[in-house]
Amino acid sequence: MQKSRINILQTEVLSDNWYTLRKVTYEYLKKDGTWQTQNREAYDRGNGATILLYNKTLKTVILTRQFRLPTYLNGNETGMLIETCAGLLDKDNVEDCIRRETEEETGYKISDVKKIFEAYMSPGSVTEILYFFIAEYSKSMKVADGGGVAHEQEEIEVLEMHIDKAMELIGSGEIKDGKTIMLLQHIKLAGIL
Repeated sequence: MQKSRINILQTEVLSDNWYTLRKVTYEYLKKDGTWQTQNREAYDRGNGATILLYNKTLKTVILTRQFRLPTYLNGNETGMLIETCAGLLDKDNVEDCIRRETEEETGYKISDVKKIFEAYMSPGSVTEILYFFIAEYSKSMKVADGGGVAHEQEEIEVLEMHIDKAMELIGSGEIKDGKTIMLLQHIKLAGIL
């Protein structure tokens, strides 16, 4: 889209508590040549990265389980969600960030990561771009228990399961996190396991 089709008129910060919620009023040039004034709210939480660890010999993957308040508020009875390891980007590069998050959350110290794609996960309201990675793991890479970082209020359970079991959990609805489904399906479609 050409930048000239958008004219930002006003930006108002509605909340700057956990992340930043802005109300943006703008003019949008429609195909018929007329300008239309619109306003939307955009939630800026920064960009993130996610990774699926896999073991070719065992045909297993490493996932996590943790409490996610928004899912609880929207009908997830326990609020617990099975996910791939993920985190927000800090000042360092995305590969260093995902290696650090992997060790903090899962206890695996990985070196080789492969970026497979990036995606907007909720482009109607969230600014975040998520970078998707995969990496091979082995038992020898386990250097800690994982579980997250206390000062970030994380309490993460590390799960290791066969790829077929993970795919079954998508079908049963026990895995319903978008990034996790995308990475599991990538592993299957690419024939990695």
